[in-house]
Amino acid sequence: MKLKFKKQPYQTDAVEAVADCLVGQPFGAGLKYRVDPGRTAEASGQARAALEVEGFRNPDIVLPPTRLLENIHAVQRRQNLPLSASLVASRACPLNLDIEMETGTGKTYCYIKTMFELNRQYGFSKFIVVVPSIAIREGVHKSFEITAEHFLEEYGKRARFFIYSSRELHNLESFSSDAGLNVMIINVQAFNATGKDARRIYEELDDFQSRKPIDVIAANRPILILDEPQKMEGAKTLDGMAKFRPSLLLRYSATHKTEHNKVYRLDAIDAYNQRLVKKIAVRGITVRGLSGTNAYLYLESIEISKTKPPVARVEMEIRTQSGIKREMRKLTVRDNLHDRSGGLDQYDGFVVSEIDAVRNTVSFLNGVEIEGGQAVGDVNEASLRRIQIREAIKAHFEKERTLFAQGIKVLSLFFIDEVAKYRDYTQADEKGEYARVFEEEYEAVKAEILGELPLEGDAWRNHLDRIQAGRTHQGYFAIDKKSKRLIDPDVIARGEDKGLSDDVDAYDLILKDKERLLSFEEPVRFIFSHSALREGWDNPNVFVICALKYSDNTISRRQEVGRGLRLSVNQDGDRMDNPVTVHHVNVLTVVASESYKEFVSALQADIGKTLSARPRLADEAYFTGKVLKTEHGDVAVTAQLAKLIQRYLIKNDYTDDGDRITPAYHDAVKDGSLAPLPPELAPHAAAVHQLIGTVFSDAQLPQIEDDRKAKSNPLNANFHKKEFQELWGRINHKAIYAVQFDTAELVGKCIRTLDSELKVSPLQYHIVAGEQEDQATYDSIRNGEAFRVRETTTQTHNASIHSAVTYDLVGKLAEATTLTRATMAAILQGISPVVFAQYRTNPEDFIQQAGRLINEQKATVIVEHLTYDPTGDTYGADIFTQDKNRDDFSKAIKTDRHVFDYVFTDSKIERDFVAELDASQEVVVYAKLPRGFAIPTPVGNYNPDWAIAFKQGTVKHIYFVAETKGSMSSMELKLIENSKIACARKFFAKITSDQVKYDVVNSFGKLMEVVQG
Repeated sequence: MKLKFKKQPYQTDAVEAVADCLVGQPFGAGLKYRVDPGRTAEASGQARAALEVEGFRNPDIVLPPTRLLENIHAVQRRQNLPLSASLVASRACPLNLDIEMETGTGKTYCYIKTMFELNRQYGFSKFIVVVPSIAIREGVHKSFEITAEHFLEEYGKRARFFIYSSRELHNLESFSSDAGLNVMIINVQAFNATGKDARRIYEELDDFQSRKPIDVIAANRPILILDEPQKMEGAKTLDGMAKFRPSLLLRYSATHKTEHNKVYRLDAIDAYNQRLVKKIAVRGITVRGLSGTNAYLYLESIEISKTKPPVARVEMEIRTQSGIKREMRKLTVRDNLHDRSGGLDQYDGFVVSEIDAVRNTVSFLNGVEIEGGQAVGDVNEASLRRIQIREAIKAHFEKERTLFAQGIKVLSLFFIDEVAKYRDYTQADEKGEYARVFEEEYEAVKAEILGELPLEGDAWRNHLDRIQAGRTHQGYFAIDKKSKRLIDPDVIARGEDKGLSDDVDAYDLILKDKERLLSFEEPVRFIFSHSALREGWDNPNVFVICALKYSDNTISRRQEVGRGLRLSVNQDGDRMDNPVTVHHVNVLTVVASESYKEFVSALQADIGKTLSARPRLADEAYFTGKVLKTEHGDVAVTAQLAKLIQRYLIKNDYTDDGDRITPAYHDAVKDGSLAPLPPELAPHAAAVHQLIGTVFSDAQLPQIEDDRKAKSNPLNANFHKKEFQELWGRINHKAIYAVQFDTAELVGKCIRTLDSELKVSPLQYHIVAGEQEDQATYDSIRNGEAFRVRETTTQTHNASIHSAVTYDLVGKLAEATTLTRATMAAILQGISPVVFAQYRTNPEDFIQQAGRLINEQKATVIVEHLTYDPTGDTYGADIFTQDKNRDDFSKAIKTDRHVFDYVFTDSKIERDFVAELDASQEVVVYAKLPRGFAIPTPVGNYNPDWAIAFKQGTVKHIYFVAETKGSMSSMELKLIENSKIACARKFFAKITSDQVKYDVVNSFGKLMEVVQG
């Protein structure tokens, strides 16, 4: 399989954030210089100069510090990041930019793309990626390999990349002399350690023409990219980096320890809310002792059914002819465990009195109660590990059952702390304890699953039948070069990397198999790896992680789950990132050796520590000066607007007495029940709430689900009612759209709109005046409190800055609107000179505002001239079940008229709507349309909310497709939503008769108004 890459807006933003810090830097491709040729020894022993070589180094950054800081401020303002007070130097370089990106969002891809962009815009061609470990080094090298074709298509060139080795110094010659984009990857141990190989970089070497490698590298004035810089902050490491003579340091990490000039932030909250990483679910296991008895019990799960009472799946001890064994049994109320066990005395008094599917508990007449995932009685280390392995296998099968039909291969990852547990060379079959337990449990779970599947015609069943238990798991460990046997890797004993392994062979094996593991043709689905090999690699299709090891302080839970956070890909290499279904497909289950509550508390604490830079107080001081990103351009938050925001939060109890955001605010956001904003803020509602969302509170932390509360939600008899089948048969048609419009019409509309609506904001700057305190003390000076701010003012800069910066105006706008340069030139030539003159005042704002207005007109023209044509294909009934994962019923609404017994809603508006739909005597049956039911539009796929069938004779429109929105005003709906709704009207008008009505409603009352005509 070949992984595919596509442009992601958040990654483009990260690249532009860095590039825009250098706006005004002149282009300087490949500045020529004479590479130090060194000396070679003749046969006589005399030294002579080697052949001279022409080199191409990076241009110097010529922008003055004040201009660089202005650029950084512009980048920070548009992201509402704190403004840097100055350029923050480090021991390694005077100019340092921080880029914060959550694990699993593709920071390696981002900095590779940034290299290409800096090369394209400014001519920089020499880059060095510095990494803290061999593990990350190997992963970075692999990323360069698999993205090469992708960037060739986008930029028309390849990067020449290599790993620095003191034994392959010829690469440095090419690095210096090649005029193209060149990248060296180096781990810090290669220049800051005391070993012989590390020292060679600073020594005059006979095999390098008596030159020092560091001097040859430094002559290129490279840009250094630090991957995980928080692990490379030692004085020796920073001093070593300074010897490379970098002109710029770019620092990429999810957890910066020391902050410099932060120009981009995508933290754990951003990544989760933007659905850029998997959702996390935890399957906890709790061990509890029972006083006075050693009866062993493990409650795995509770099964529910429409026709039968709940059944508990419990592992217990059973007397057999060959001895006492632990086996799974299905228990119902009044079952006597003494009888079910074959008369084992420890189960005297254990009679099932209640099975509670909501609380996930089983109670016995003797007063003992056990919860799902709880093991009681005689539970030793071996028992716990067997339970974990079984739970991981069950979680794997549950995911595979859903995702196989979508072409997504599920992988499960086990972390263990010693190879002997997996591969035991003292045994005849060389299987370790965990490998043996895995195969036993795999066969048992597989047999149970196969018993539930139809004998013929099931593709997943056929797939399972073909895979043998011994071939579906594989170990990825260090390999002894002599014996070729798996061995425990050497680990680092001290420092930031304590507990990690730098074994290159183990990482090489994992990385080489990365794409192969994603194919259904490869039988390996379960991966056993050493816990020390926890960074530098990951696979997008890891859906289950299970740590079969003793807990220790060297590995955080966040590091463990980080191996499975990337969004998955299908068999075509396409990323499964559809915003509608992304968190239904991409759920990472962690099988923990502790309770759900303990694991989640520790994981969220880990995440919370990394969010220390987020503002915590929602007060007037924070909001003042921030920027509201609206559809009509940026709006600066004045002190008056900031005061209105703070008053709004206080009035509605959305902040506490300490100005911290309360859970009530985030609950209202989720429910769609936010109190209305004051009139001055209402036009910018979405942007205001987005700004409030940048203030941290615990309620924002990613919601980690309890995987044990999830149960299946099968279709019920309502689905088969003739009324619903009739409705479904009318709307399940697929169609394609076509757009034909006149370019001249678009140009004319854009000119009229720009002339009437383009208003460019002049540049603003803040003046802060202060004075020294009357008495200065040592502590006040040390704490930065020796001066007091007296007043602040905001001034507007109206003079032209056009001469200071060179912009490709036509090119930038053509890129932003995906129109041709000729069309864009016609638009710009047509607007009035007065409007165009605003470009000189603030070019960046002119480009942003003009691009937005042109895109709005483009969308309008497209929708006006769009037509749908049915393809003849239809959606099958399986669309209702193919993306149905197990759900937590505590968040559901029990219904009578829906096609599922339980409905899961997205907001309070939907919950109220469902309650009235279900109670209405006019409604026969209804369904929340599955996420896979998508109408193609030029602005993205559109998924309507509801399909409703009414009783004949009670309403004018018997069949109805509804979209529920909190606001009916088209002014309050986003442009993209309006465009999709307009397309949906054309779609349903084309594929259905007049009996089917499509409309947008905000309540059941509005729905009844529409259907009654």
